[in-house]
Amino acid sequence: MSHKLEGKVVVLTGGASGIGLQTAHLLYSRGAILSIADITEEALKNAVLSIKAAFPSSTGKITSAVVNVRERAAVEDWINSFVKENGKLDGAVNIAGVAAPGIGVQALEDIPDEDWDLIMGVNVRGMLNCMRAQIPHMRTFNDGAIGGSIVNASSIAGVTGLAYNAAYVTSKHAVGGLTKACAKEKAPQGIRCNAIAPGAIHTPMGQRGLETMKVDSEVYRKSIPMGRFGTADEVAEHVAWLLCDGSAYMTGTVQVFDGGIVC
Repeated sequence: MSHKLEGKVVVLTGGASGIGLQTAHLLYSRGAILSIADITEEALKNAVLSIKAAFPSSTGKITSAVVNVRERAAVEDWINSFVKENGKLDGAVNIAGVAAPGIGVQALEDIPDEDWDLIMGVNVRGMLNCMRAQIPHMRTFNDGAIGGSIVNASSIAGVTGLAYNAAYVTSKHAVGGLTKACAKEKAPQGIRCNAIAPGAIHTPMGQRGLETMKVDSEVYRKSIPMGRFGTADEVAEHVAWLLCDGSAYMTGTVQVFDGGIVC
């Protein structure tokens, strides 16, 4: 089985920071034809510049688009335009997501409607918007061409329960359900769909969560069975594998990536 990504046409959301940014670095370095989207224009521009500078000899290509994944028409315009330019869509990485301002401290009964709606809007409906735009370009055609691979970002919050985090937990469980439903439905069309469920990973979102919960990072580190935080680079490697032909028989999984926290 091939583990190569050279020439693969891939779209990625949440590409301006954290796991999304590191995944974009890796895919570009391996020759993918990539379009990354994020809601923050300046960070997105900086991401593209840093990626190109880091791998000047890459055979890959990278473009970017400012996209709010909650807006279905904007998502469709971005993906349709990119596919029209490149003729196909081999893979999609749906990482864009948000956490609640009150993560780790806000009781279920105190969740404001606006917080709930934002989290569901980005983490669930936003992902649905992306998949609805991606799948039509991945269907198996009459010549037998294989569809593609979709990788969604869930979380260990999507495979267990966490107190004072109901909105985020609910949204990430929904990602798992959406992923499994897609896998069952689209397998006959050659489309694979898997999710990653990261745990304690060094990212800006992860750091903000620890600060909001007033958790000492060193104390938390010691509670991880492997004794360390994961890195965005490590998650990116796993995403890349799920996109490539080396994982061709894998679909419908939610793969925990947490150093042993929830096993």
